[in-house]
Amino acid sequence: MLVFLVTVSMLSTVLTYDWDDPALDFNGTFQSENSTWLELEYFPVQTRYKMAVMGLKVDWPVKKSAEIAGDVVLGGLMMVHEREDTITCGPVMPQGGVQAVETMLYTLDIVNNHSKWFKIGAHILDDCDKDTYGLEMAVDFIKGSISNLDDAELTCNKTQVRKVISGVVGAASSVTSVQVANLLRLFKIPQVSYFSTSPELSNKQRFEYFTRTIPSDRHQVQAMVELVNRLGWSYVSVIYEESNYGIKAFEELEVLLAKYDICIAVKEKLVKDSGVAEDNVYDNIILRLQTKPRAKGVIIFGSDQEVAELMRAVRRCNATGSFSWIGSDGWSARDLVSNGNERQVEGTLSVQPQANPVVGFEDYFLSLTVDNNKRNPWFIEFWEDHFKCRYPNSTPTPYNIRFVRECTPNDKLNKKNVIFENQLQFVSDAVMALSVALIDMHRDLCGNNKGVCSKMSPTKGSDLLKYLRKVKFEGLSGDKFHFDNNGDGPARYNIVHFKQVSPGSFQWVNVGEYVEGELRLNMSEVRFHSGTNTPPESVCSLPCQSGQAKKYVEGERCCWYCFNCTRYQILHISDETQCFNCPGGTLPDVLQTKCNPLPEVYLRADSKWAIGAISLSIVGIIVTLFVVMVFARHNNTPIVKAAGRELSYVLLSGIFLCYSITFLLVLRPTDVVCAFQRFGVGFCFTVVYSALFTKTNRIARIFKAGKKTTKRPNFISPKSQLIICSCLISVQIIINLLWMIVSPPKASYHYPTREDNLLVCSSFIDTSYMIAFAYPILLIVVCTVYAVLTRNIPEAFNESKHIGFTMYTTCIIWLAFVPLYFVTNNHMPLRITSMSVTINLSASVTVVCLFSPKLYIILVKPERNVRQSMMSTRKSALKSGVASVMVGTLPIAHPLVTSESLLKMQQGVGIPELKPELKAPMKLAAATQTQSKATQTSPKHHREGSKKKEKEHNKCNPT
Repeated sequence: MLVFLVTVSMLSTVLTYDWDDPALDFNGTFQSENSTWLELEYFPVQTRYKMAVMGLKVDWPVKKSAEIAGDVVLGGLMMVHEREDTITCGPVMPQGGVQAVETMLYTLDIVNNHSKWFKIGAHILDDCDKDTYGLEMAVDFIKGSISNLDDAELTCNKTQVRKVISGVVGAASSVTSVQVANLLRLFKIPQVSYFSTSPELSNKQRFEYFTRTIPSDRHQVQAMVELVNRLGWSYVSVIYEESNYGIKAFEELEVLLAKYDICIAVKEKLVKDSGVAEDNVYDNIILRLQTKPRAKGVIIFGSDQEVAELMRAVRRCNATGSFSWIGSDGWSARDLVSNGNERQVEGTLSVQPQANPVVGFEDYFLSLTVDNNKRNPWFIEFWEDHFKCRYPNSTPTPYNIRFVRECTPNDKLNKKNVIFENQLQFVSDAVMALSVALIDMHRDLCGNNKGVCSKMSPTKGSDLLKYLRKVKFEGLSGDKFHFDNNGDGPARYNIVHFKQVSPGSFQWVNVGEYVEGELRLNMSEVRFHSGTNTPPESVCSLPCQSGQAKKYVEGERCCWYCFNCTRYQILHISDETQCFNCPGGTLPDVLQTKCNPLPEVYLRADSKWAIGAISLSIVGIIVTLFVVMVFARHNNTPIVKAAGRELSYVLLSGIFLCYSITFLLVLRPTDVVCAFQRFGVGFCFTVVYSALFTKTNRIARIFKAGKKTTKRPNFISPKSQLIICSCLISVQIIINLLWMIVSPPKASYHYPTREDNLLVCSSFIDTSYMIAFAYPILLIVVCTVYAVLTRNIPEAFNESKHIGFTMYTTCIIWLAFVPLYFVTNNHMPLRITSMSVTINLSASVTVVCLFSPKLYIILVKPERNVRQSMMSTRKSALKSGVASVMVGTLPIAHPLVTSESLLKMQQGVGIPELKPELKAPMKLAAATQTQSKATQTSPKHHREGSKKKEKEHNKCNPT
């Protein structure tokens, strides 16, 4: 209660009064006759008022109550007056105050008119939108309900007639509801709020007797976050009221924003009592918002009075149009905020609990006058405030003394001069919920008896609460209503938008709704400060382009710099701060968003490399088959027999395999193909050079043994030669089997460069393929050594020279191939082609050098394909020395003595003179030759030949 110092002095008949309190926003003069000066001073802010009070003392606030008699009484706690910081109660609140009171009275009228069993009364008080004052008023509700503590009458109070409050409608503010709920819970009085939305009130362990017809702010916060997300904002500021309403909502808001990856740029608190904060407090909030200019979106969770002050600060700081507001139900669609601040509020999108007009209430309210509405003690204040007049004989207040004009009968309410609160449905539903619960309780406890029976006198709050939580009804708005599990109303919201509907005319319009977790927003109806429906950009950093990663600013989750990923990188799938290297065989797409596989590269049969190698192989196969056919057709001719048929066919088989391996090399690599390639490449060479090794080794052993003894060397028969050749080949087979066990062949991808995706056999990637060539190369070296050792044998054995030439050429080819194999690591088709060509060339050299002379004799000079051509002439024997004794023992025939040399032998021309030291051995050799059993001729023919040669020898050597 304020303390006034009153000084009275009589003045002249006409007095002038000044009203200079800025809080009342009034300056002017007032004239009155026979008035008394009262100088009032109240100490809290040392502000002086001068007012004409007709000599009466002003008491403020004046405790009043709206009353309706009934069998059961409901309490009501309404914010009839605005919150004021300099005094206890501010001016009358037309919409959320007086209209809420009338909605409760109107709903009770409807209920009582339809009830034939009992009447429901009301005891309505004013909390002035202050929690402390509201708690003081709520004490009235428990005075008649003390007995509810133990369900028994206190002895000292038995004789008193008390008004027992069965349930309470209110309060409006969450802060006040928390205080009142704690009090009413002690006395088991159910409470139904119509505007309190704090999530804290859903906690039924703390607020067991509290319910509400309006949904919890938890749903409202969810709707606001969905709205922010729909606008594409990821960086917003939050301003919240420093009260239970604002703090609890902010806690929910923080969690949900983080869930949607929306960052808070600035978070500021609004002082709950706006009068306590000076203008610079609100200005500082706006200035701090301006430090984060990219955060265009601002969420405001507060009450209308505080937000109104904030909007005035926006104007003072020249920040109009700098921000777009997302509003809570505490201030959206309130004229107190938008009036005078239209440009600052323009573009706001707010969440309002979905409410429809209470049917019949507008007509009821417009029909009210001071004379016909005596039950509402605050209606006369509303009338004076609404028409800006002073009603005759009205009680003076700090606010009605401003009005000079006296109210007249012409002052009437109509639709043009009255703005209705949009959420009165929740007030009506709160009254209906308690009324329906009482009616259900009466039906169960009292049956059809009129009036309240003893079981309901007094009403037990715990029993009424059970009925209350179960109510289901269709309210006066036409909407069906029920409480959810937390005792909250259905989560239904409208999305309202403040925009300019015509030049200079602004209005709150409905642009969407949020029902059961689904947001529906009509963006075509939305207009921001830019004049378009395109939301302003509210992001700290623009999204990085494709192929760019983020580097976050320290301490900022939504602020970053973008940097480019390298040529072969894409953005990491799970970590947007890192670039991810595309794995081998893939390359980033144009946007560097994913790694696309590169096409497989292998030696395809239709490539130019493969076509060249295949062509060479086909020619070689044809030639090889031709040689085989010729040899098979002339299988029993001396030239074929002399060439050693068995080893010749082995040699031709190896050559055929060398040509055929090309077709394996051009197949698409698979594990099976790789196995055949690994085995075949070394095996075909081993067959060829094992046969050549057997040939050259046999020749070398024969001539080496001939120098030491006349005994025939071992293992020179055809069967022995095949066994030796098979043993040599089996070594390669064992090597291949061991290799496959230790390192199984498989097809794999090889990436010599980032842009290559080679499908090859694993052995081609490294030098392991040289394992397949190691043994054949050894055979080539040994064959070459033998070729060198046998290079000077007699002319009849000149196949050794051809073998030598073959080996020399092969060595040159392989010396060229080995470095080429290693330098073509990045060009697998070329590597495989070079290997194929090397194998083909080696086979071709063997065919040309070893088989072309024989084909020449068979096909071109068939007259030389006779037995006599296979025998050593005397001339050749003399030229060959001791070694010629073995000619009859050799099962192979080598390129023949030419016809020209034969003619010279017959003429006795060109026979060289032997050195003396060779004459004696020659005689011995001639004698020994006659006894040889290894000759291919018959014994008789052999003896005749030996005698003839002995005679010729005696002629040439008379001594």
